[in-house]
Amino acid sequence: MVEIKKDNLEKALGKTDGKAEKKVLDVPKDMEIGFHQGALNTLLNERNEMIRMIQQIESFMQAHIKKLEELGVKVRTNSGAEVQKK
Repeated sequence: MVEIKKDNLEKALGKTDGKAEKKVLDVPKDMEIGFHQGALNTLLNERNEMIRMIQQIESFMQAHIKKLEELGVKVRTNSGAEVQKK
C-alpha cells in the first residue's frame, strides 16, 4: 500500500524548493482551490463506485453461501471463507 503524506502535498504535486532542482508552481489561489475540489469530487465518485462493487460482490457471495448450505455444505465466514462438507 502506498503511504500518503498529507503534510507534504506540495511535494507530491511537484513543488520543490531544493537546491538541485528548483521547480515551484505558482498557481493562483482560486485555481488551486478548484484543483483540490475537483480531485475530491473524483475521489468521492471513485469511492462510491468501489462501495457499489463491493456490495454486488457481497450479494453474489451470499447467494453462493446460501446455495452451498442448501446442498449440505457448511461454510464458515468469520475470518476467511472456508467450505467444508457436512
